[in-house]
Amino acid sequence: MQTAGFFLVPRFLSLSRAPLPFRIFPMKIPLGVPAALLLLAMSGRGEDGFRPLFNGHNLDGWVNVNCAPGTWRATNGLIHCTGFPIGELRTDRMYQNFILELEWRHLRPQGNAGVFVWADALTAPGQPFIRGIEVQVLDGREGTWFTSDGDIFPIHGARMVPINGRGGDRAFPIEKRSRPSPEWNHYRIECVDGAISLAVNGKIVTRGHSASPRKGYICLESEGSPVEFRNLRLRELPAREALPPEHIAEPALGFHPLYSGVDGSGWHWTEAVARSWRVEDWTLASLGGDDATPLVSEHSFGDGELILDWRWPDREQPGDWTRLVRPRGYNLATVLAPWTARDRSGENPPGQWNRALLRLRGNHLAIEINGRPLGTGFELPGIPPQAPLVLIPPPRPAQWANLFWRRLD
Repeated sequence: MQTAGFFLVPRFLSLSRAPLPFRIFPMKIPLGVPAALLLLAMSGRGEDGFRPLFNGHNLDGWVNVNCAPGTWRATNGLIHCTGFPIGELRTDRMYQNFILELEWRHLRPQGNAGVFVWADALTAPGQPFIRGIEVQVLDGREGTWFTSDGDIFPIHGARMVPINGRGGDRAFPIEKRSRPSPEWNHYRIECVDGAISLAVNGKIVTRGHSASPRKGYICLESEGSPVEFRNLRLRELPAREALPPEHIAEPALGFHPLYSGVDGSGWHWTEAVARSWRVEDWTLASLGGDDATPLVSEHSFGDGELILDWRWPDREQPGDWTRLVRPRGYNLATVLAPWTARDRSGENPPGQWNRALLRLRGNHLAIEINGRPLGTGFELPGIPPQAPLVLIPPPRPAQWANLFWRRLD
């Protein structure tokens, strides 16, 4: 039997967060200072209602979704992105109606990046990108279906009706106003009740409406080339009505990435592992073979949830992904194989991505494949309270992606 699997282990190392210390100072209010200006100063907002979205010296207020620790860094008042791996940096909270202003520049000609609005917290299944509305940040490339002048389009299940479209859901700019690398460009993105507009260097050129979601996170995109952002500021606008759930992005639930996309950090990357596994940007490839070496995490985990995407090569019969192993020789193949032999209807055909969600509490394991539960779960007597996570490669090649973990208390 061809087997692939995951060494299921929950519970990141416990990271305690102490409350930030603060002190209260007496403050003298100068005579003649309007109360409104005083409140704006105390809240960090300017007279025009904008506030900084980036403090200029660190990434407080931002969350690394699926990139390496060094992909994004704050330097000299800029957010610098290496471009590798493909992925996102997002805000730590959602926004509904707002005006976002920022400047960007590509450090190499024909660079690619983007700004996402109304986005989910995690990547879409089998994708390095998040469902949401993308505002293109592209340099010097033109095609029949894209430009480098500020296209706007929904991705991975989001929706939008374009103004000045070409038969699809992408909105095209009515004028070319972008400056080439390495010059700076200014974007003003206005998002109100599902309508979006983009002004490039001072003039609105691209618009769309009827977007969904229309409340979510703001993301900066890494996509293969170095790019910089600066002067990010945001003005929130009042929401006219409460949104139904279908118009609200998927919230953050505390998942953390387990794969950097640039190397094997966080895993015991030995010479034997390097012969069985290959880092391929946002995906991780297991190369197959009867003597393939498992990939073992450096940390141990306890109760928690694991998200993992996988797919089998095109035009091949699907393998068996169900072998989950634990320390002390605990093997779940005998538990899971009979179930999957009876019912594999939830698995996508070869060439298409699948998403597994594995939830371990105590000795009970629940598994969902593409949102479909595999029965009511499995009891695992004697399973240790903490253990490493082990990915067991199948005898033939497969691709893995989007490894996320969150602890369950």
